[in-house]
Amino acid sequence: MIALPLPLITGVEADEVGQDGAHRHYPLQDQLLRGKFYSSWCMPDNPVLSCCNNADCYPTEVRYVDGRVYARRREDGGYILIPFQKVERNRDNPDGRNHLCAPPPSASLVDTVYCFALGGAT
Repeated sequence: MIALPLPLITGVEADEVGQDGAHRHYPLQDQLLRGKFYSSWCMPDNPVLSCCNNADCYPTEVRYVDGRVYARRREDGGYILIPFQKVERNRDNPDGRNHLCAPPPSASLVDTVYCFALGGAT
């Protein structure tokens, strides 16, 4: 049996399955970075409250409409408005992607956003 150095195995891709059933492949190291980022992320407008965790936070796509940012919700693919006060400005995101923390859509939490980080990639 041959032992491989850790840097050679960190590029392994892990599979994430969204609520829409779509498979997304991300390097395992990205998942670990996001998990660390999510676990210590607090709401920009209320820094004593957590943005939640891997269950509510995920990379997402964005659209710009009339100067406003809308993020794609993974559960139904709908785009929800990102309130200005929910945009992270004090931390860099872990991987250059857009990240949204939001509960699944329901009657009581319609279009709720806990936190949002705008990615650097275009």
